[in-house]
Amino acid sequence: MEEQQELLCMQGTVEHVIYENRDTGYVVFEVNAGGELHVVTGTLGEINAGESVTIYGQFENHPTHGTQFKGISCEASMPQDVAATLAYLSSGALPYIGPATAKKIVETFGVETLEVIANDPARLTQLRGITAEKAMAISNEFRRMFGVREAVAYLGRFGISPVKAVQVYRTLGPKTVEAIQENPYLLCGEPLRLKFAQVDAMAIQMQQLAQDAGLRIQAGLMYVLRHNGGNGHTCLPKSQLVQTTAQFLQLEPHQVEQELEQAVERKELALYDCEGKGFVYLPELLRAEEDIAARLWELSRYLATQPDMLEQNIQVLEKAQGFAYAPEQRRAIQLALSSNVMVLTGGPGTGKTTTVNAILALFQNQAERVALCAPTGRAAKRLSELTGQKAQTIHRLLEVDYDPQLRLVRFIHNEKNLLKCDVVILDEMSMVDAKLFQSLLSALRHGCRIIMVGDSDQLPSVGPGNILSEVVRSGIVPTVSLTRIFRQQHQSMIVENAHRIVQGLPPLRGDKNSDFFFLQASGLACQQLVCDLVSHRLPKSYGLDPVRDIQVLCPTKRGPVGTVALNQRLQELLNPPAPEKPQLELGGQLFRLGDKVMQVKNNYMIPFERQGGEAGVGAFNGDMGIVMGVDPAERALLVQMDDRRLVYTADTIPELEIAYAVTVHKSQGSEFAAVVLPASDLPEKLCYRNLLYTGVTRAKKLCILAGRGDTVNRMVENVKQNLRYSCLADLLKHGALL
Repeated sequence: MEEQQELLCMQGTVEHVIYENRDTGYVVFEVNAGGELHVVTGTLGEINAGESVTIYGQFENHPTHGTQFKGISCEASMPQDVAATLAYLSSGALPYIGPATAKKIVETFGVETLEVIANDPARLTQLRGITAEKAMAISNEFRRMFGVREAVAYLGRFGISPVKAVQVYRTLGPKTVEAIQENPYLLCGEPLRLKFAQVDAMAIQMQQLAQDAGLRIQAGLMYVLRHNGGNGHTCLPKSQLVQTTAQFLQLEPHQVEQELEQAVERKELALYDCEGKGFVYLPELLRAEEDIAARLWELSRYLATQPDMLEQNIQVLEKAQGFAYAPEQRRAIQLALSSNVMVLTGGPGTGKTTTVNAILALFQNQAERVALCAPTGRAAKRLSELTGQKAQTIHRLLEVDYDPQLRLVRFIHNEKNLLKCDVVILDEMSMVDAKLFQSLLSALRHGCRIIMVGDSDQLPSVGPGNILSEVVRSGIVPTVSLTRIFRQQHQSMIVENAHRIVQGLPPLRGDKNSDFFFLQASGLACQQLVCDLVSHRLPKSYGLDPVRDIQVLCPTKRGPVGTVALNQRLQELLNPPAPEKPQLELGGQLFRLGDKVMQVKNNYMIPFERQGGEAGVGAFNGDMGIVMGVDPAERALLVQMDDRRLVYTADTIPELEIAYAVTVHKSQGSEFAAVVLPASDLPEKLCYRNLLYTGVTRAKKLCILAGRGDTVNRMVENVKQNLRYSCLADLLKHGALL
C-alpha cells in the first residue's frame, strides 16, 4: 500500500494571482515565502495579492509548468501593514481601485484603510474620483470577499471543502456564518444538499444539540422525503416516513410524529388523505400533482371539434399510404381528433409511429398548429426523424429562463405567456416527471389538445413522479394501447423478445445471423466479453463504429459489469492515451480528447453554439457527446452534443461522466444502432422486468445480452416494478367526482 506523504506547511505573502475561478474556488498564485517565489495551486477559495497565507500541501512536478505547491488547505488573513495593504489594493481585487487610486487611499488612511473600506466607506469620497456609489460598491465587494473567506475558514473546521463553502456563501449570502450557527441543517436542504450525516455531526459539535432537538428531526424528515424523491417517489405513507426517519435518527417514532404534525401545521410539509391512508409530501410536489390533475380535467372539459368527414379523411390517408390502419390504430386516430386529452401506448413494432404520423397529418390538414416534443434531446431528435417534422425538448418548447442571482429556473412560456399551439404531441411520456409536466400543462391555452405517447412497460422517469402509469391507472383519461405486432416487424428478434419479456417469457437466444443474441458469461469473464464485443468483434463483424454506434447499457454502476469498471476498461481500449491526445483529470475522472461523455444533471447556464452560429445556454441530464477539445492549463473541455458545441470549465466538468457504458435508466428516450447489455450477478433489487425491457428496446439494429441465464430469468419473472408512491391517480379520480 502506498504510504501517504506528510503535508508540508508554507507561510508567506501572496505576490500575484495568476488564475482564479470564483465559482469553484480554484486558484493559481505566487507566494513569497522567506524571499523565495513559489507557484501554488488548489481549490483554496478567493486569494488576493498582499494577503498573508498559511498553506498546507505538497510539492509536485507538473509536466508543463514545472514544480508547484499543491495546496490542500489555506488560511488567509488581511494585509497586516501599509505595504501589504497597498499591494492588496493595487492588485485589482476591488472595483474602481487601480494602483494610482490605491496609493492615494493608503496615503490618506494609512493603517485604518481596510477598516474605512469595510465600515465607513463614505470617507472614501474625500478622494477625487470616488463617488458615493463607487465607495459603496468598493465596500460591498470587500465585505463580500471577507464573507467568503469567513465562510471558507468556518466551514473548513468541519471538513467542508472551499469549493462547497463558496457555494454555501453564494446561497446564504453575507450572513452565512450566522445563518449556519442558527440552523446548521440549512446545509442539507435545497439547493446545497450536503450529506445529512456530515451536517448532523457538525450540528452536534457546534451546538451540542440533543438527539431529539426539533431542528434535527425536522431536517431528518425533509432529508428522508428528498432522498426518496430521488428514487422517484412524490410522497411517502405517513407511517413509513415516521418509522424511516426515527430509525435514521435513532429516535422513538412518537418523537418524530410530534415534529411531523408541527411541520404540517406550519405548512413545511403537506398531508394528503388517499383512501383513508395519509401520505406526506413536500409542498411543491403535492402542488405539482394537484395542478396536473386540475389542468388535465380543465383541458378535457373542452369539447374537441371533430373534423368533418373524419372517416373519409382516414380512408384518403390510407389510400395515399397504400395500407389500411388496424382497428386499434383507427380507434386511436379517431380518439385523438375527437378528444382534448388522450394517451397512446404501445411497445416496439406495434405501429405507434404510424399512428402518430396519421394523427399529425390529419391535424395539419385541418390547419391546426401542432407542437411535437419529448423530454430529452435524443428523444426529440428521434421523434423528428420518425415524423419528418420539427420536434423539440420540453425545455426548448417552453424556453428556459435562468436567473443566476436567485439560481432559479423559470420558463418563458407559462400560465401568463401561453404557447401558441392547438395540439401538443408529447412522446416518451414515461420519462416525464411531475414538475416538468406541471410546467408544460400550465403553458397550454384553454382548449389546447394534448396527446401523450409512451410505453408503459418502460422504466419511469428519473425525477419524482410516475405520470404515465398514474394517468392510465386512473381510468379517467381516454387511453388506447397498441398490442398487435405488424408483419414486417416479426422478422426482428429484438421486437419479438421485447414482447416475450413483457409477457413474462424468457427471451429467445438467437444466433449471429439474427439481430438479437445471448452470450453466457459471469463476473470478470462477462466484463472481458463486453469489452471484446465492443472493441473488436462487433466492429469487425458488422462494420460498426465502437464509439458512435455501440452503447453498453448496464443495470448498475457497481461491480465488474457496472458502468464504473466498464468505462475504465473501454476508455483504455477505445481511446488510449497518445501524445497528440491532451487529457484532463478532475473530480476523480480522466477526460481525453475523443472520449464519449454524458451530462448527468440539468444545468441551465452552460454556454453552447450551434452550427450556423446560433448561441444559447443549457445542457440536460442524459445528453451525450464527444470531447472535441481539451485545455489542461485552463481546465476546460469542448464537447460536441448533436448540433451543439458546449464549453465546460472546472466548475461544470464534474457534471460530465465517461459514457462508453451508461445505466439503463440514463438511456431512456434514446436509441442506439447496437446495444450490449450485461446481466450478470445482479443484486435482487435490480432484477426486474421493465429494466431488462427498457434496455433491450433501446437497440435499433442489434442487441447482445451478455450474462447469466438465471439472472435474465429472474429479471423476466419479477413483474414488481420499483414501487413509486404517488397520489396522482386518486387526484384524477377525485376530480371526476367534482
